Amino acid sequence: MTEETKHLPAPVKPPGAAQPRLWPIWLIAILSLILAVGLAFWNWQQWQTRQATEQAISDLRQDTEQLENRYDDRGSQQGDRLQSLENRLAEQRELISTQQRQIDHNARELLEAGNRTRTDWLLAEAEYLLRIANQRLQIEKDIRGSLSALQSADDVLAESDDVGVYAVRQQLAREIQSLKGIENVDRTGLYLKLEAAIASVHELTDQALVHEQAPGFRTGDQGDTTPESTNPFVRGWHRFLETLNEIVVVRRLDEPVKPLLSPDQSAWARLNLQLMLEEAELAVLRGNQALYDRALSKAVTTVNDWYDASNPAIRGLTETLDELSRRNVDPELPDISQSISLLKKRLAGRSAAGDGSAEAGSDNGGDSQ
Repeated sequence: MTEETKHLPAPVKPPGAAQPRLWPIWLIAILSLILAVGLAFWNWQQWQTRQATEQAISDLRQDTEQLENRYDDRGSQQGDRLQSLENRLAEQRELISTQQRQIDHNARELLEAGNRTRTDWLLAEAEYLLRIANQRLQIEKDIRGSLSALQSADDVLAESDDVGVYAVRQQLAREIQSLKGIENVDRTGLYLKLEAAIASVHELTDQALVHEQAPGFRTGDQGDTTPESTNPFVRGWHRFLETLNEIVVVRRLDEPVKPLLSPDQSAWARLNLQLMLEEAELAVLRGNQALYDRALSKAVTTVNDWYDASNPAIRGLTETLDELSRRNVDPELPDISQSISLLKKRLAGRSAAGDGSAEAGSDNGGDSQ
């Protein structure tokens, strides 16, 4: 090595190129992937919710159509039933008119019979009262009026001096006692209570319908259940959950849902309830217990199915219907026709005896001549 070479500076290596940093790119890629997965999961949940909502709406439409068809059928049935009841009432009115004409005819015959004694007149009056009692009990089912007619007939028989009416009065006492043992039906009071119930039905508004009270649509107030905590992170997390609960409303569809009624359907529900109560009124006037119970049972079922039980007007109507449903409009009536049969036999016997005495008198007159 020469001396010049020793004095030369040492060679310096050139600096190498710096390696690029790749971790920010990976971080952005991972975050993008997580965001894409989250959006896909959120879209899938929204699609599931939409499918469930569309299915629920379709089911509600089908139920509404079925209800409309059922209401139409029930309306026609109600019309036929009311027509049948009106025909029966017309028949009963005709029967009452026939009975009244018969009674008037008998009264005219009594007025034309001027040769009868006071006892005959009293017996004829008693027969007339017994006919009235039977008519009121069998046709009108008026227990109180029939009992009053029987007692008046007994008083009339007591005034007569005919000893042959003992058996009649004995049977009459039994019939009076049997009528006293029956609870009288206040048909006027029942009819007026049903009229008041119909008036309350007219005053029902759409707010009394079930609507939001239907199962599956009730979102009860859960109250403030946020636990107290001194940790600001915990408090912030609970505030986030409360805000999320206010924004997102979960409705359960696994419970039976009553379909919402349109204004036309709510008006039809009131009209249907009114027809049921009017049918109960006709049953009260006719004394038909089966029809009365069936009409009130359908009315109670309609109120329970389509109206909110917490509404004060509905509570009052339900209590009235429950009270009326316990009433008996057709008690078992006794047979009070035996007394009038016995009295007819007595009248026939007196008539035969009078004819026989008249013939004997005419024979004696002929012999003396």
